[in-house]
Amino acid sequence: MRAYIPGLLCLLLAGCASEPAAKREAAAPEVKKEEKKEEPKEQKAEEKKAETPKPAETPKPEEKKAAEPAKLGNVFKVRFETSKGPFIMEVHRDWAPLGTDRFVELIKSGYYNQARFFRVVPNFVVQFGIAASPAVTKKWDKAIKDDPVTQTNRVGSVTFATAGKNTRTTQLFINLRSNQMLDGQGFAPFAQVVEGMDVVEKIFAGYGENPDQDAITKRGNSYLLESFPKLDFIKTTTIM
Repeated sequence: MRAYIPGLLCLLLAGCASEPAAKREAAAPEVKKEEKKEEPKEQKAEEKKAETPKPAETPKPEEKKAAEPAKLGNVFKVRFETSKGPFIMEVHRDWAPLGTDRFVELIKSGYYNQARFFRVVPNFVVQFGIAASPAVTKKWDKAIKDDPVTQTNRVGSVTFATAGKNTRTTQLFINLRSNQMLDGQGFAPFAQVVEGMDVVEKIFAGYGENPDQDAITKRGNSYLLESFPKLDFIKTTTIM
């Protein structure tokens, strides 16, 4: 399905263990009362130490915390490693909360890894967001509701593509110029390229809008590698 911007180009958005040592020691036969002798203080200290669980058996709270995803604030950055070099987006959740939440889910899942920049229109936009694998694209083909437009589509701003009201899924575009005319059509920026805009501007644009989005959705990178081998692509994405 395609959506057309009046007077402009289209933007599609679719998309039973052994007992502890302390317990074993407690189960040992008791020493007869008359034979019991007071042990040296040093030995008692060793026994007490033996009854204390070893650190390796009980992970420290900070170790558990380190294994959990860091909680993101209102503003955070995401690094894109691409075939043309790296660039960094600064995400502002208050600009478009619903779009930001979907973007974070996609980044954490590795959705954009190996995805091609399949639509590059000089002096307009760089568009991407159809996964390398058709199965992954299908998995995330679930639309989210629109966010109010609180920011203008300035140079370097990052916005979800859309095919109409409440149709945002996975596709994004980076504005290569001031596209303020998109503001009134519901395109809500949620991030801004703050480093590496020169890299974005060098992304291969030789195929223009020729790659067919339906074919990419159905066949993924196999179609693009066969028909449009020079397309630049995303290697990895990382929340900083």
